[in-house]
Amino acid sequence: MGDYQVAGVQQDALGAVQLEIGGNPNTLALRRPFDPLAHDLEASFRLTRFADLKGRGCKVPQEVLNKLVEGLQQDYNSAEHEHAHFMHMAIPRIGIGLDCSVTPLRHGGLCLVQTTDFFYPLVDDPYMMGKIACANVLSDLYAMGVTECDNMLMLLGVSTKMTEKERDVVIPLIMRGFKDSALEAGTTVTGGQTVVNPWCTIGGVATTVCQPNEYIVPDNAVVGDVLVLTKPLGTQVAVNAHQWLDQPERWNRIKLVVSEEDVRKAYHRAMDSMARLNRIASRLMHKYNAHGATDITGFGLLGHAQTLSSHQKNEVSFVIHNLPVIAKMAAVAKACGNMFQLLQGHSAETSGGLLICLPREQAAAYCKDIEKQEGYQAWIIGIVEKGNRTARIIDKPRVIEVPAKE
Repeated sequence: MGDYQVAGVQQDALGAVQLEIGGNPNTLALRRPFDPLAHDLEASFRLTRFADLKGRGCKVPQEVLNKLVEGLQQDYNSAEHEHAHFMHMAIPRIGIGLDCSVTPLRHGGLCLVQTTDFFYPLVDDPYMMGKIACANVLSDLYAMGVTECDNMLMLLGVSTKMTEKERDVVIPLIMRGFKDSALEAGTTVTGGQTVVNPWCTIGGVATTVCQPNEYIVPDNAVVGDVLVLTKPLGTQVAVNAHQWLDQPERWNRIKLVVSEEDVRKAYHRAMDSMARLNRIASRLMHKYNAHGATDITGFGLLGHAQTLSSHQKNEVSFVIHNLPVIAKMAAVAKACGNMFQLLQGHSAETSGGLLICLPREQAAAYCKDIEKQEGYQAWIIGIVEKGNRTARIIDKPRVIEVPAKE
């Protein structure tokens, strides 16, 4: 962990972290929400301000990314041709997969599965931000049915705009949140890299060595399958609405459809959802014979559904009828001029649920089982029908209001 010795992080800051945790770090109910004043920071301190990109887009457009990946895949395929000695192996050489890179190893039928992700702060609680970042990295493994992670690295960008005091409070909390989430996933953080950056960034790398039966190649959907989603939509809307509580000109646009209390509840539901691991959802994919899955993140429900459908072996398409949304967030999205495109499936999610293709007769049992094990619902949101590998949301989808847990 030598890379993580950020200059100036003091022991008393780590003591403050211990105060924050207040017991079992994985039990959110035991933990006090982050209070800047408890750390001698200004009451107005907001971690999300260190993500301000001054109007720059912080996401590469999906069509641009697809072209880049296609080019990399072509390079990969030509390299594969040159290394034909791999061909005797019984492992499919997936390469740049849907959510992870899967590479056959030289050693007896094993594969290296890797993924990486990082982003800017989107909640104001540093500990929760660390948990969300770690859950988000691991989610790509879980989307491929890989439930065990062998190792994680942490990637941290410390904002040049932070004062020493802010840095000494915030960075240990982020690291602790990331580490606690990794422990919850049954893995450890053994290294990484910390740099100074104009904006704060947090993310990591997850790596697993596994046998072919441990992952589910996401290309086997058949006509008659149903689509299951394991977390509600609306995290971006909830996070933005919470920031608008401090911005009267923004708040005035939505206050007719939502109360401050509604926004705070939605924000905490969103944080809780984003920090929750998709590990149980992934484990149950094996039990209920899933035909493929992806996780819903920055390109929204429809963006990721389209990517998953485009990878199918069979001539199928996905049709989405139901949209489970954090309570009141559909109304907020509508009230601010549809800027999020939530009901059109384009609103970005962070550390969202798994979108899973399941046999029709297994889906209800899957949803019942996940609720029994996790205490959280999953929803059947659509069907797989014959088609040309596309995905769409019907004109007037049913919005399912998902209440905040008290």
